[in-house]
Amino acid sequence: MPTNGLHQVLRIQFGLVNDTDRYLTAEGFGFKVNASAPSLKRKQTWVLEPDPGQGSAVLLRSSHLGRYLSAEEDGRVACQAEQPGRDCRFLVLPQPDGRWALQSEPHGRFFGGTEDQLSCFATAISPAELWTVHLAIHPQAHLLSVSRRRYVHLCPQEDEMAADGDKPWGVDALLTLIFRSRRYCLKSCDSRYLRSDGCLVWEPEPRACYTLEFKAGKLAFKDCDGRYLAPVGPAGTLKAGRNTRPSKDELFDLEESHPQVVLVAANHRYVSVRQGVNVSANQDDELDHETFLMQIDQETKKCTFYSSTGGYWTLVTHGGIQATATQVSANTMFEMEWRGRRVALKASNGRYVCMKKNGQLAAISDFVGKDEEFTLKLINRPILVLRGLDGFVCHRRGSNQLDTNRSVYDVFHLSFSDGAYQIRGRGGGFWYTGSHGSVCSDGERPEDFVFEFRERGRLAIRARSGKYLRGGASGLLRADADAPAGTALWEY
Repeated sequence: MPTNGLHQVLRIQFGLVNDTDRYLTAEGFGFKVNASAPSLKRKQTWVLEPDPGQGSAVLLRSSHLGRYLSAEEDGRVACQAEQPGRDCRFLVLPQPDGRWALQSEPHGRFFGGTEDQLSCFATAISPAELWTVHLAIHPQAHLLSVSRRRYVHLCPQEDEMAADGDKPWGVDALLTLIFRSRRYCLKSCDSRYLRSDGCLVWEPEPRACYTLEFKAGKLAFKDCDGRYLAPVGPAGTLKAGRNTRPSKDELFDLEESHPQVVLVAANHRYVSVRQGVNVSANQDDELDHETFLMQIDQETKKCTFYSSTGGYWTLVTHGGIQATATQVSANTMFEMEWRGRRVALKASNGRYVCMKKNGQLAAISDFVGKDEEFTLKLINRPILVLRGLDGFVCHRRGSNQLDTNRSVYDVFHLSFSDGAYQIRGRGGGFWYTGSHGSVCSDGERPEDFVFEFRERGRLAIRARSGKYLRGGASGLLRADADAPAGTALWEY
């Protein structure tokens, strides 16, 4: 497995919600803090850091300001410290209902309050000193067991989840964190929830809900009985063990889930590395050797394709394409040109990748024709969560329209057809474009949307009108953007 950024641990960012459903906010003016915001945006996002002294205390840093929360002896709080001092150290005390109490380590007082009346002076924990943790990261990721160094994935044959994968390969390795009633559920790629006894269930029942705990930058999942999820036995079955305190066995990393794709050439066959190092369009099935992990460079917007055999596509002598590179370089980068339902790939020699008569791929074409066009299918997002610049996409209450600025998210289901996707929401209704570019979610018949992977972790969605979906000033999802940029890009 390459180590040059292919699988990266996500930096855990979150919001803290008080008893009146308002988020802890760090203001730039005067470095004051309040709990007035109704939703989770940049100013409401925090990062938990371990205490450099290796104690049990933690530091709370504002993602927005890059400064640390502090509490003085008289209870005054601010987010001004550029470097963490003694007053920045807090103890996190998880409560039975999943909320946190934050206690100043040097002063022993508890942090809480409402609106702009926040302080760290309470001698006991009341509802005003309790905070709900709301993750601000995209909720679809891979889960890595710290002790076993194995990835969690769905095992359909055994009807369980297990931490036994060397690589997060295929759709089975995708997990979606569902925020529900102040706790989190682990949702598998087939839309089932992990219960603490290791069973998979279709509804998020109480035993399938967990309190998140953080330890040295790692995650632990505590069930309703106070026990923690861990890989158990030789198979690594994921279930709650006996421990009531998290050790290394109960800790996990969340890692970014890059798109995994298959490509179909003009001969209607899958691009594959099944028969050696040469990348060829010669297979009838989409299996491991036909699946490629696609990563987009944030600066150049070019992409790499990494194969299940452990090599990147790379340009070789005479324009050939082989899956042999172990590091990213100029020859492993390909520029994507979106052509409706198809995509063309331009290699570092300035020429387009085409399918030769024997099925092998080579970058030898100066123009795009049928042999230079490929159908690209995303395979590891059967369920989809979208987040834009203003928040997540979610059904609007009492309406068939969609909000784009919510702190909570809805999970949508994808199906694929000839280079386009159909999106289903709550109740099985399909997305479709209505009058004046509105996007509705209660269609009886599917409408095709084209996904264009434009940036690292972000895509643009093109409607049948040719316009792109964007989040408007009204907070409604609309298909009226002319370019795939800004509010028309979606984290997925």
